[in-house]
Amino acid sequence: MSDWDLDLRDAEEKMDEAFAAAGDVVLGVLDGTTDPEEWVRSVDYGNTLVLSIEGDLNELAAPFARDVKEMDGELMHFRGFLVVTPPGVSIDTDRLGDSGGAEAETGEADDADEAEPKGVEEV
Repeated sequence: MSDWDLDLRDAEEKMDEAFAAAGDVVLGVLDGTTDPEEWVRSVDYGNTLVLSIEGDLNELAAPFARDVKEMDGELMHFRGFLVVTPPGVSIDTDRLGDSGGAEAETGEADDADEAEPKGVEEV
């Protein structure tokens, strides 16, 4: 036999924690203190993020925005929040068009440093 010290209970608990939140709406603060990979993993697990922006959006979201877009997720800046959805969950902005000229669009990011998809405006 091998001398591996593999604790499957610990691994199982970690998996349970990771997948327990799948499909949830996760509220958080985008201020640079959370590892960008944590946001990407959460979206990859199927969660929608609603992040209060504390600082420069482009600077704070750039480390994970491209990864989210590449997995077919969506990002939208809306009234001081960044809404990030997983693949298969679209952001419906139809009801915003009647709010006095407010616009919201989604599109593709042009480069790695662009946090918001092209054409997305604050609503």
